[in-house]
Amino acid sequence: MAVVLGVMILVHEFGHFALAKLLGVRVEQFALGFGKRVVGFRRGETEYRINMLPLGGYVKMAGENPSDARSGDPGEFASHPRWHRFLIAIAGPAMNIVLAVLLLTIVHMVHYAHPVYIDQPAVVGWVMEKSAGERAGIKAGDRIVRIESVQNPTWEDTISKLMLNPGLAVDLAIQRGPNILNITLTPDKVDPEQFDNAGLLPDEPLTVTLLEPNMPAAEAGMRSGDEVLAINGAPVHAMYGVVRQLQENGGKPLQMQILRAGQAMQIEMTPVFDKQRKVFRVGFQSNPVRVDKLPLTKAFLLSLRANRRNSLLIIELVQKMVQRKVSMKQVAGPIGIGVVAGEAAEQGLIPLMALSALISLNLGIFNLLPIPIMDGGLVLLLAVESLMQRDISQPVKERIYQAAFVFLILFGVIVIYNDLMRTLPGLASRLP
Repeated sequence: MAVVLGVMILVHEFGHFALAKLLGVRVEQFALGFGKRVVGFRRGETEYRINMLPLGGYVKMAGENPSDARSGDPGEFASHPRWHRFLIAIAGPAMNIVLAVLLLTIVHMVHYAHPVYIDQPAVVGWVMEKSAGERAGIKAGDRIVRIESVQNPTWEDTISKLMLNPGLAVDLAIQRGPNILNITLTPDKVDPEQFDNAGLLPDEPLTVTLLEPNMPAAEAGMRSGDEVLAINGAPVHAMYGVVRQLQENGGKPLQMQILRAGQAMQIEMTPVFDKQRKVFRVGFQSNPVRVDKLPLTKAFLLSLRANRRNSLLIIELVQKMVQRKVSMKQVAGPIGIGVVAGEAAEQGLIPLMALSALISLNLGIFNLLPIPIMDGGLVLLLAVESLMQRDISQPVKERIYQAAFVFLILFGVIVIYNDLMRTLPGLASRLP
């Protein structure tokens, strides 16, 4: 975690630093972390340092803080025109967004692994019993042609939208045969994370990716790469549908229609009862994942689209939290990021790079929020000053920054509390 966040923060602060230097602003300190200095050195007018508390970083420019004495020196931040200050403020978040695009471009060029259905039209393969999708009247075979304002969504678009709306009405248009139906779907809440549970499973090819030895499927001659088409003549379009068909069939012999090397064929097998799981099974899994190595241009364009989509989702999530439509429990802090980063690192460099791209994008977007102390807050104050055609008084700025500092401390406490609740099972029940 420390390495990942350290790189994100270094890139962010370097954006401020480089543009300040370019525009002639005197940079007094370039620091990673806060508090007492651990190590550092001075080169020219700038002190480069690593501080004790590894919770961020900063670039200290002359005359930047409202409490700093102003001498009118042209090297001071406040002595520069507002458009200079605006560019310096957005340079940090911009660098994080650029890094996110770069990392995801590399991922797509080297090892772009994704479920085969994720970028396909949102055609429903199965609707789980007693789910929000079933209550809304959605059926297997329906195609979602609109979700909220997104036309012809892919499954990635659909999953993202539903995940952001636990317990909230989502407007859908579905195509069923020649007809277009407008329906309202309200995804269930799943405590404590409140992620989506709409009960909609994608229509995807049921390609055998794993066969268990000494189980009916393997003994009947099924092979990896076979595509399951139907069971006892009933078509199946989702793995959960296979599971349901097996339970309805029980321990009786069944006919499984498969496609092998373009040729349809039938094989017979008898499910066995798994006493531990208490289900009938035949012993195969289907988790088809496609791995692509895209050329630079395609990888870059796909990265741009993915980061744009993720940016809009982050903004939508913030809006819903402000409106109290989505719980703050969805926000992860340094502990939660560390857990996820550790899991990604165990899977290899490529998953870690993909996660780092998302963290960098989140950091960039978060710093653009119009909160004083944050870069977006400085942009907001500069916009207000431009409309007023004069600077806001220093005492007023100091009060604004003090209030914002308290807000950020409270936000940090909430986020860390959420992390602890997620990572330490049973902690909530032990708290007074």
